[in-house]
Amino acid sequence: MTAECCPKGFRSPVAVSRGRVLLVTGMSGAGRSTALKTLEDMGYEAFDNLPLSLVSALIESAAADAPAIAVGADVRTRGFAIGSMLGTLDEVVGRTARKLQVIFVDCDDELLERRYTETRRPHPFAGDRPVIDGIRLERGVVASLRDRADLVIDTSDLNAAELKRLLTGHFSQKNIGVRVFVTSFAYRYGLPRNADLVFDVRFLDNPHYVPELRWLTGRDLAVATRIEQDPGFLPFFSGLLSLLEPLLPRYEKEGKTYLTIGIGCTGGRHRSVYVAERLVAELRAAGSRVELSHRDLVTPFPPAPIQASAPVLAS
Repeated sequence: MTAECCPKGFRSPVAVSRGRVLLVTGMSGAGRSTALKTLEDMGYEAFDNLPLSLVSALIESAAADAPAIAVGADVRTRGFAIGSMLGTLDEVVGRTARKLQVIFVDCDDELLERRYTETRRPHPFAGDRPVIDGIRLERGVVASLRDRADLVIDTSDLNAAELKRLLTGHFSQKNIGVRVFVTSFAYRYGLPRNADLVFDVRFLDNPHYVPELRWLTGRDLAVATRIEQDPGFLPFFSGLLSLLEPLLPRYEKEGKTYLTIGIGCTGGRHRSVYVAERLVAELRAAGSRVELSHRDLVTPFPPAPIQASAPVLAS
């Protein structure tokens, strides 16, 4: 699913500079431990729920050949206090010439409540009160930490594999330029929670209202042809490519390694699917590393993907 070529002018894969420290925190039950384990599998030296008084010494004494460190902490960590914790970490990373980044793992309150109820685990802030009260209290406590985060990951709609994809895209220990993830979606089911850019294609002619196309998808040639015949398609799509062309190298220059693009229509079956397929084809033809997903597409068989046919991005 991932293209293996690198964008023109992008650097070849090399090890990232040593010294990165990730603070992995967030709401209790949102998936912080899973995120930390994933980072450990990616080669990070990981420490979880250690007393904060020990974290500084661990960072300083970390093996010299460990290029990156991940520290897990939440409200259950002994000595947890947002101000002093960030102050301590800022001090030690400054002293060791490392770079601190904060990952905040979040989730919907209702889903957190369900997880605690189903597992019969006590919420650290609930006590004798309902679980939802503890969740709301915790959210108020960590609000400033969420605001400070360099990356907020909402796991409400993510499985473990999708969480790994996100973390690998943002924090891989290889510098491979900007990775792009394109997903189609249906507005009726909400926006993609972790999207950086979202484009609405509901203005295009809707094949749903053509009886012979209704049960096809944007990956079928007949649907693709119908959408391409819409006089508004080509100006929009050309403009989309022109927008992305200068953005990708600028994102890379600023150190961004991962970009998620959402393409949405009403049902997530025709227009958004076709535009997402076409966009991925064009970006891959231009040399970008791109992954594709259709979040809300349910189809009994996968037709052949749409091939690039219009001029690709300029180099």
